[in-house]
Amino acid sequence: MAKKSSIARNKKRERLVAKYAEKRATLKAILASPDSTDEEFYEAQRKLCKLPRNSSPVRIKNRCNVTGRPRAYLRRYGLSRLTFRELALQGKIPGVTKSSW
Repeated sequence: MAKKSSIARNKKRERLVAKYAEKRATLKAILASPDSTDEEFYEAQRKLCKLPRNSSPVRIKNRCNVTGRPRAYLRRYGLSRLTFRELALQGKIPGVTKSSW
């Protein structure tokens, strides 16, 4: 089990990303637009820098939904490899069976 503080910090980042997503998207659109003037561009850049760092989606770490483990994350299932293996062997993940040949 991961440290509770690490899990809580990541959840806080997720909330901040959701909160500032619309504002960040509009500022990014101004920066990407070739029609924006230099003044608009620099103003949007300044406002984007003023946003909290943790409101950037890049800063969210993929973590296992059960244990909070940050490594060996399987995106398709939202679990770490260890938790995935345990649940798959118990038959709790639909459509997943142990292979044999």
